[in-house]
Amino acid sequence: MKTAISVSKEDYLKAILEAESEGQTVISATLAHWLKVSPPAVSMALRRLKRDGYVDVKNDGIIRLTPKGREAAYRTALRHHLVERMLSEIFGMPWYEVHDEAERLEHAVSAAFEARLLEKLGEKGTCPHGNSVLPETPTQRNRQGIQMLSTAREDADYTVCSLYERDPELLRFLHQVGIEPGGRVRIVRKNYDQTVAIETPSGAFTIGAPAADKVWVKKRRPKT
Repeated sequence: MKTAISVSKEDYLKAILEAESEGQTVISATLAHWLKVSPPAVSMALRRLKRDGYVDVKNDGIIRLTPKGREAAYRTALRHHLVERMLSEIFGMPWYEVHDEAERLEHAVSAAFEARLLEKLGEKGTCPHGNSVLPETPTQRNRQGIQMLSTAREDADYTVCSLYERDPELLRFLHQVGIEPGGRVRIVRKNYDQTVAIETPSGAFTIGAPAADKVWVKKRRPKT
């Protein structure tokens, strides 16, 4: 029987794994920003995670998951992914609301319920934000012809592939301007101040670089 792991430890381990998956070098400051906690709180948590064999922190300050830590982190990420899909696909919750709900529920999913969700939904699908269990690096996305909205060419039409999902205010804003996974967006103009003029099914809008950096798109093929 596996030893139970605390909610706090699961949150830290999942954050490390997801940041690694996005191509980031994970240090204490990364986790303080990611989890919105103080540097002293991160230091205390890392001491406990290192003591319990979940992470290794060497002289370079880079935080690395041990095999034990990686397994625990992946199980939490998978439960989060499955809960998001359950809320969206089975219960019809809007895509821009499921992340925070899944953050709470992921820690309460038993092994038996996880197995049922896997049987029902499968492990390979994408969540309502267009992401797999673990996010891909920018390099992996670029190889598929996927790029950030902020770097895409103007006067062109794109399909929204995925969104950064850990900022609930951002998700609500994107919903309000008609940006959603699988939806259409046209870049009308890229402005000097780094804002982007866009058109979506909801109308014409101007969004800033912080939002445009969090939207991944792929150029739409012209109809033949």
